[in-house]
Amino acid sequence: MSPAISPEATHADPRLPFLGELERRALWLSTWMIHNANHIRPNHDGMKVGGHQASSASMATILTALYFAALRPEDRVAVKPHAGPVFHALQYLAGRQTREKMENFRGFGGVQSYPSRTKDTDDVDFSTGSVGLGVAQTLFGSLVQDYVRAHGWGLDKPEGRMVALVGDAEMDEGNIFEALMEGWKHGLRRTWWIIDYNRQSLDAVIREGLYSRFEEIFRSFGWDVVVLKYGCLMDAAFAEPGGESLRRWIDTAPNQLYAALTFQGGAAWRKRLNQDLANEPDALALVARRDDDELAALMGNLGGHDMVNLLKAFEAADNDRPTVFIAYTVKGYGLPLAGHKDNHSGLLTPAQTELFREKVGVRAGHEWEPFEGAQMPEADLRRFIEHSPFFSAGPRRYSAPKLPVPADFPCPRQPSLSTQAGFGLILNELGKQETPLAERIVTTSPDVTVSTNLGGWVNRRGLFAKQEMRDLFKSERIPSTFNWDFSTKGQHMELGIAEMNLFLLLSALGLSDRLFGERLIPIGTLYDPFICRGLDALNYACYQDARFIIGSTPSGVTLAPEGGAHQSINTPLIGMAQDGLLTFEPAFVDELSVIMGHAFDYVQRDGKEGGSVYLRLSTRSLAQPQREMSPALKHGIIEGAYWLREPGPNADLIVAVTGAPTPEAIEAVGLMAEDRRDIGLLAVTSYDRLNAGWSAAQRARESGDREARSHIEDLLDGLPPHCRLVTVVDGHPATLGWLGAVHGHRTRALGIERFGQTGTVADLYRHYGIDAEGIVAAAGALSPEKPIRSRGYGHRIGRGTPFHA
Repeated sequence: MSPAISPEATHADPRLPFLGELERRALWLSTWMIHNANHIRPNHDGMKVGGHQASSASMATILTALYFAALRPEDRVAVKPHAGPVFHALQYLAGRQTREKMENFRGFGGVQSYPSRTKDTDDVDFSTGSVGLGVAQTLFGSLVQDYVRAHGWGLDKPEGRMVALVGDAEMDEGNIFEALMEGWKHGLRRTWWIIDYNRQSLDAVIREGLYSRFEEIFRSFGWDVVVLKYGCLMDAAFAEPGGESLRRWIDTAPNQLYAALTFQGGAAWRKRLNQDLANEPDALALVARRDDDELAALMGNLGGHDMVNLLKAFEAADNDRPTVFIAYTVKGYGLPLAGHKDNHSGLLTPAQTELFREKVGVRAGHEWEPFEGAQMPEADLRRFIEHSPFFSAGPRRYSAPKLPVPADFPCPRQPSLSTQAGFGLILNELGKQETPLAERIVTTSPDVTVSTNLGGWVNRRGLFAKQEMRDLFKSERIPSTFNWDFSTKGQHMELGIAEMNLFLLLSALGLSDRLFGERLIPIGTLYDPFICRGLDALNYACYQDARFIIGSTPSGVTLAPEGGAHQSINTPLIGMAQDGLLTFEPAFVDELSVIMGHAFDYVQRDGKEGGSVYLRLSTRSLAQPQREMSPALKHGIIEGAYWLREPGPNADLIVAVTGAPTPEAIEAVGLMAEDRRDIGLLAVTSYDRLNAGWSAAQRARESGDREARSHIEDLLDGLPPHCRLVTVVDGHPATLGWLGAVHGHRTRALGIERFGQTGTVADLYRHYGIDAEGIVAAAGALSPEKPIRSRGYGHRIGRGTPFHA
């Protein structure tokens, strides 16, 4: 357990006895949670449970100091993944978590292994999980707080600090350093990162000298660096004769040696120190004055486990500067496995747990009592918790009113247009309006603002910065299409080229209503192939239920001259599979207008009724249909599909197409119309929504609701059993290949399964068989007994006739 705090320190700060007691209780409860989970659910991954046990112990002092002394209600915290149990234990002590969920740790419906905004009921600010992301999320959360306040919103609430508790091995994650650069560029402030420097990762001990490099990196980006290496027992020992010699030994001891001696205990410390300090009589006397338990307590009294020095450090950092605390700790501190290099996979045995129970004074059957075995009166402890600044306030999750979305959404009318260009024109029209919606839109892009058609919006609304910067080209009267000034009122946050930063910023922007009580409508743009570069952060953002809109372009191989590196194959499947993200792929700009109007409402809906939206757009300019947007058409577009050509009653062929290849599908249907008079053409605007609706209807019927129906079932309901389906997508063919399973129709799914190459769109569509000829060939092969007379190509497609030589 915690080393003794000197009477002088206790007298100086009356909080220390309470904090020491709460730390002991949190360490016991988190240890018991893990033991209980492993006992009743023995099939769990021991490595993961063990990682929780060791890491929670190393963070117990830091978390206790934060939540019961340093934090204020306006502060927001990302807890490192494996410190989840001690976080939940502290919430339980504060009355914000239930015993039922604590007992069910790692079980269905219990507290989550890694704290989750959406799954846990206690006070989680930022979800954690994939290491490194929660760390960077606090940085972008701070930038969003600055954005909100710079626009004059949320000033009735105190300004908070964004805090991340960081595992030292997390610092290997590249996204952290990508975020550091953006923080420097945007003038990061009010951010704390507290690194749990226990010098152990899952597989190894941290390399010697690495953290001095990290100190240099942080300082170069303008951060204050606070190294918490020594506790107050060490400080006192260093003041004794021989203390400087002991300090030198501690400073030069290899990480592995220090960890091994910590595990072995006081006798091992004595033997090694007597050996290494043999020529230092004062240092030998310092060691000799302490028995084995006292010596082990001294050598384990690192800064991250010392409440006195932690409080001093946190209270001294009372400024706006970004600060990193490098807190030296022992992994598994206070437990029998402390310091052992295998403790990430280790768990206390039942016998060790019983000994630990006796040590903390917990009676059998009373393990879950919050203050069982406490050395202070329970009423005093509860009173201390109630008056702790962080827990003295009410709920910390805000909400914000919905912004009205215009019923008549802007819709550019041009004979020929791409959806990417239409997207930019729609935003430009919104930018002309002085409405609450337009005011709360904030756009961002990873160095592709112009090439994703955000230029017009930025011209109107400006770029955000905390200090005004005038466009030099403009002031020097140099002609430029883009006149971009930076100011505190700008509504575009420009990023460098890292897609991880894009999705982490969108995540922070999309949580603004719940973190700061001010709603924003974030819109991010990027190249569609590079969604995969930020996919981990995108998944993390959706897991947190952050709300935003992605405009991703160009879809598929439509950027044909750039070659395979700039062509996307699997992004439609990502859009379908990603929870919390609704995907659309319109072909025409009037469809896009309807979808964007829906998206602005959808991202504001509560709970599972809403989510984020992904628009898979194209640079390919298509001839636009001249039509009125009827209610029925609008409904079909939002639900995911509508008939461009409705099939007749005896249809034996349907073509379903999404996005950019729509002209090829229209042409192919025209070519086949003589032989397939009842042929139908289905325009799919959201394969994601169609598939989700069909799956939901099946689950409902399986649960007893026999009347449940989905939109795609209704659309395909009248097709005769012998009807064939050809599906076409500029992406992986599995995107639409499932349509045949809706009513059991034989289907040929066309799409792209290999990396593309340079050429024109026509070249590549022909190569992959998603041009008009390829669609006709696929249709002919589905029913070879009934050949198709292709008037456009002067021969029949039928049995044994390959379309491509």
